[in-house]
Amino acid sequence: MAQITIVYHSGYGHTQKQAEAVHAGIKAVSGITSTLLSINQEGDISDQDWGLLKDSDTIIFGSPTYMGSASWQFKKFADASSKPWFVQDWKDKLAAGFTNSASLNGDKLSTLHAMFTLAMQHGMVWVSTGMMPANTQAANRNDINYLGSYSGLMAQSPSDSSPEEGPLPGDLETAKQFGERVAQITKRWAG
Repeated sequence: MAQITIVYHSGYGHTQKQAEAVHAGIKAVSGITSTLLSINQEGDISDQDWGLLKDSDTIIFGSPTYMGSASWQFKKFADASSKPWFVQDWKDKLAAGFTNSASLNGDKLSTLHAMFTLAMQHGMVWVSTGMMPANTQAANRNDINYLGSYSGLMAQSPSDSSPEEGPLPGDLETAKQFGERVAQITKRWAG
């Protein structure tokens, strides 16, 4: 059975909620095992977690966007991935990424580009959202891919919202559909 691991950092709970929606989408696809792996507030994961990433067919990266980039905890994880990089443990695995910020733009693309570059350094194969944007006059904020991202999954949570209030339902449904897409592609890739 193919294994997908979602490795993410969440500072206030909003990115965790996004990760859980991606996870729910993956679980809707048969023949896939999925694990949520949280980077702790010190930017660390356990040796067992590194082993899980090594054994995964697909790794999905997640981080909030703070000041136009991934959180320092995610960056610490990315730097620590130089050990699996050195022995090419992640080469030819699938990769994807997601991020969340308080603003509609918030420079989330910078975070996704950092994740993409990390994946490319590891020799991974990147999975896009594969979703058309909701960009017509009839579109509303809870439509699928309202933020119009192709490179990776984006969500927005108002800065004064609790995790129960944000991300918005449309962003969470987008995350679920993104998880389903990554799972289906993983089945094709690993099968």
